[in-house]
Parts: sequence; C-alpha cells; structure tokens
Amino acid sequence: MHFTTEQRLDDGVLEREFTLGEIPGTLWTPESASASTPAPLILLGHPGGLHKMYPRLAARARHSAATGFASATIELPGSGDRPRSAAAEQARSDLRRALQAGEPVDDDIVDRLVLPLVEKAVPEWRTTLDALLSLPEIGGPVGYSGGVIAIGTRLAVIEPRISAAVLFAGSFVPRAILEEARQVTIPLHVLLQWDDEGNDRQQALDLFDAFGSKEKTLHANMGGHTGVPQFAGDAAAQFFTRHLS
Repeated sequence: MHFTTEQRLDDGVLEREFTLGEIPGTLWTPESASASTPAPLILLGHPGGLHKMYPRLAARARHSAATGFASATIELPGSGDRPRSAAAEQARSDLRRALQAGEPVDDDIVDRLVLPLVEKAVPEWRTTLDALLSLPEIGGPVGYSGGVIAIGTRLAVIEPRISAAVLFAGSFVPRAILEEARQVTIPLHVLLQWDDEGNDRQQALDLFDAFGSKEKTLHANMGGHTGVPQFAGDAAAQFFTRHLS
C-alpha cells in the first residue's frame, strides 16, 4: 500500500489517498487512532467513481470517525480512471435501453453487468483489507457499509473478518447472489429507499428475506435514490457502534 496524499481535515480526521497495485483508494482515520489504540474499520462500498462520490463518502467517513471508526474505500473495477470492460459497457447500454423503454430488466442483463463486477471487486476488497489491517493504527473488528449490495452480500459470505454490515439496497441483484444471501449469518442493517427509480423494490425485499442472519433489520424510507434521511444514517451508525465497538 502506497500513500500518495495526506491531509488533516478540520475535525482532526486524517485523510490519505493510496494505491494498492492498480487499485486507488482513500483511508480516513480518527484523530484518536494510534498503534496503542487502533481504530475499528468500516469498508465504504459505493457504485463507482471515487471523485464523483467523494463528498458523500467523505461525509460518511467523518461521521464514523466522530464515533471512533476508521473508514476506507477503493475504486471499483471499470470505474473512474480504471480500464473499461467492453462486455460491461454493453450490458450497461442494454440496461439503459430497457429502462428507457419501460421494459423489464431480464436476468441476462443483470448477470452480465453485476456478476463480473462482483468476481473482480470482492478479491480486491479482501486484498485491501489485508493491507489496511497491517497498519498499526487500524484494528478489528471490521464492518462493511454501502453498495453495490451484491458485492456486500458476497463479502458477508466469504470474508470472516467482516463482523457486521450496513447494506444499501439500490442496485440490481443476480439470482445467484440471491441464493448466496441464504449463507449470510452476520448482523445486517439494510437501507431501502422506497421510491428509488433505479431499484427493483420487490427484488430488494426478496433479498432481505433471503438473508440467513438471525439479526437483520430493514430500514425503509420514502424518497428516491439519494434521499436517505439523516436519521437513517444515524441508525446505521448506532448499529455499528453496537457491533464493532
């Protein structure tokens, strides 16, 4: 892991951009984090485009730092300045065409768009987690927060270092991931925007029902994709405080 920039924000949070091979990312650590008092870690998922997503990611990270958590995120494969996949671009074009025509989005489009992303992104997240946990100021336990929900689901199944997850329902879910969800056992807090124009609400409800966790909470709010109310974010923060502190 190579740190490329470093700045101390006005609330004392240390923000560092890094590269890990070809993977760019950002790490935020609270002022209290040190080798003697390492901070628990939250991995911040997002739909891609670190520069575009930065204001929202930084706000989430600073909110978490106020309660003692470090946060980190990485750029998704095929997003930002990373190389594009012709197959993914074709699947994305097919998705846009179906949505604009008011047609149902069939499983083939979802599989072609999402499954290759999951297959590439999840190993990168695990490699990043290895590097982050080698830093003296970062410790466990670890949580995952955000989207793409299929990536979060796969990580919750195969990554034993993740102890709890806040998942954002707002992206399409392949049927294979729906089946994997039955293997998830960690505590879950799922956020759903009821009027999200780009989300299949019933598919999100089916996924929540499929999760095998004994503790799982669905927090549904009225409004579109970017309209998550502040109290919903506060509830997610309280969830992590219970399970990661």
